[in-house]
Amino acid sequence: MSDYLVRGMTMDGFVKVVAIRSTEMVRRGAQIQKTTPNATAAFGRALTAASMMGNMQKVDNGSMTLQIKADGPIGGIVCVSDPVGNVRGYVYEPNVPLVEKYPGKLDVGATVGTNGTLTVIRDLQMKEPYVGSVELISGEIGDDVTAYFAQSEQTPTACALGVLIDTDASVKVAGGYLLQLLPGAPDEVIDTLEKGIQRAGAVTKMLEQGMTPEDILGAVCGDLGVVFMETTEVSYKCYCSRERVTAALISLGEKELDEIAGEGKPFPVECQFCDEIYTFTPEDIRRIRAKL
Repeated sequence: MSDYLVRGMTMDGFVKVVAIRSTEMVRRGAQIQKTTPNATAAFGRALTAASMMGNMQKVDNGSMTLQIKADGPIGGIVCVSDPVGNVRGYVYEPNVPLVEKYPGKLDVGATVGTNGTLTVIRDLQMKEPYVGSVELISGEIGDDVTAYFAQSEQTPTACALGVLIDTDASVKVAGGYLLQLLPGAPDEVIDTLEKGIQRAGAVTKMLEQGMTPEDILGAVCGDLGVVFMETTEVSYKCYCSRERVTAALISLGEKELDEIAGEGKPFPVECQFCDEIYTFTPEDIRRIRAKL
């Protein structure tokens, strides 16, 4: 089954909603980064959040970068989403030791750490990107995304994310949802959402039961009802190319390019976002050097 997200609004018009099934994109990201289970869970949550946030941005040719830096063993996570919600990313340290809150429950907060920051960079195709940053709340990522919207964008938000790791260390299910209150939302709407979130429970449990993103939003929003406005297929997608790698090599400068060419052997460049490797011969490097 392909990953997809749905966007909509509660029938009273007071809450914007989005939910996603991100199992395949998280599997692909974990495969590329060669993450251990704890790192997979943290990375997968970040990819899931970035996909929803990027899709909500809706700026042609824009992008949204979610960056986490903290004192946990994973070190940091970077995820980039296009306007559709396709994502790519990497982790600083993929080989994270197993840490559990209790048997069968991975401790994502301990993996990420709590002493650090979550930064969102929005490329809105303007002169300068918008950059917002907040201190981490728990390292669980969902809580931290919620705090980001409340503090940096002054938007009351509820974000829930989940990645369930199977006994063979593979990704069983992954997904999440994001709810945002619009100005003027009455207290009874907030109360209904809070009760719905508690009643619905963990995202991974709902996904494991076979619930779709539409089902999840229905369970969370309850009597408020949801009008679905858009359904979009999303995936793990990298935009690297030989031309982009060549441009990066040019930025190294004349001296370093001369040293690479002088070694007289093929020079491989691996994309940090995917498993593509671009190999440049000494002659290729000399041609790039000549462009300078």
